[in-house]
Amino acid sequence: MFTIIMHYNKFKEEKQITNELKYKLLNFYGMAFILFGFCVQRPKEIIKGLYEIIRQPEGLITDYIIIGGIGATFVNAGLLTLISIGIIRSLKINITGVSIASIFLMTGFGMFGKNIFNIWLIILGVFLYAKIQKDSFDKHVYVALFGTSMAPTITEIMFWVDQPFPIRFLLSIVVGISIGLIISPLSTYFLRVHKGFDLYNVGFTAGMIGTIFVSVFKSYGFVVQSKMIWSTGNDLILGSFMTALCLAMVGTGIYLNGGSFKSLKNIFKYSGRLVSDFVLLEGFSVTLINMGFNGLIGIAYILLVGGTLNGPTIGGILTMIGFGAFGKHAKNMIPIFIGVFLGSITKTWNINDPSILLAALFGTGLAPIAGEYGWPYGVLAGFINSSVVLSVGILHGGLNLYNTGFAAGLVALFLIPIIEAFKKEERT
Repeated sequence: MFTIIMHYNKFKEEKQITNELKYKLLNFYGMAFILFGFCVQRPKEIIKGLYEIIRQPEGLITDYIIIGGIGATFVNAGLLTLISIGIIRSLKINITGVSIASIFLMTGFGMFGKNIFNIWLIILGVFLYAKIQKDSFDKHVYVALFGTSMAPTITEIMFWVDQPFPIRFLLSIVVGISIGLIISPLSTYFLRVHKGFDLYNVGFTAGMIGTIFVSVFKSYGFVVQSKMIWSTGNDLILGSFMTALCLAMVGTGIYLNGGSFKSLKNIFKYSGRLVSDFVLLEGFSVTLINMGFNGLIGIAYILLVGGTLNGPTIGGILTMIGFGAFGKHAKNMIPIFIGVFLGSITKTWNINDPSILLAALFGTGLAPIAGEYGWPYGVLAGFINSSVVLSVGILHGGLNLYNTGFAAGLVALFLIPIIEAFKKEERT
């Protein structure tokens, strides 16, 4: 009876935080990115920068800050945020953890790979899939947003294939819609394969799709060139903005939570395994606190290991923030960071190499392993994933922006049966 009363009281408190308020707060975060962009770059330069962002090849790793400037990059990220919110709101969906994760993932990759031009064909493909299945689009909208991880494919074909424009245009449409048509059923299947231990399920799916598509592209002589466009020297301005954003989240969450951290420790009890929707489980206010803390952890990690804050690393931090509503918290993420750090001691790369910084930030997609089986397994997962992530990009040619999601899925497929086998032995 006591448990029922506690959940009823939590429900009453959460009812005071209306869905409209959640939308307003999310819109505020999107607008903050746009306003910041216009504060650091002139409007004329931002327009020019957005044009460059749209037309440049955008496979991994392409830092938009170098391509278009800080202002254009943040405006692009903010616009993608508002577009994502608008799509979700048009379907009259209540904001939950998966809503927040999908929105912030769009924001994050608006810093390096997704833009206001290259996302639409994949979303259209998922929409058409829903129509073919006679489903409401709201059942597939999150896959549509997550599925834009393959957006660089559209840019590569539209602007960089050595063919006349009409052929490039038609190929872009066919490929983009095709990705959208198949990513929803495949993601449903692959979720069963890794059993929810890779939070970036669509990233794993997109890695598989990208491997097949790139193999076909190579058969026709179209080879995607790997790249490394990585900005430095902006730690102060970018760190100040991101820290202010995270502190604002924590402060707002505390205010909405009655001026306290009440129930925050409850979030740490969840393994994070899909589906762990913290908004539904513990409420929006405490989830907002967790999101802000996740972002601060990400910022601190980058600065402590001597990394740099730029488009890709901020994208990783924003992903940690978004999934702070859908599976990630300090307790299950830190073991992943430790695993990557231990790898830097024994392996041939440095802890602050660009790919390794991203392997740590995005590698927290394996946080549920630490949450479910304990921190030693989380350390092991981070240690192994830091190697796997360096090898799988060649398979999809960098066209899957969620490269670590792909690697994490493979690591989960490898580790989970082994862990389960030894756990079974321990139980017997």
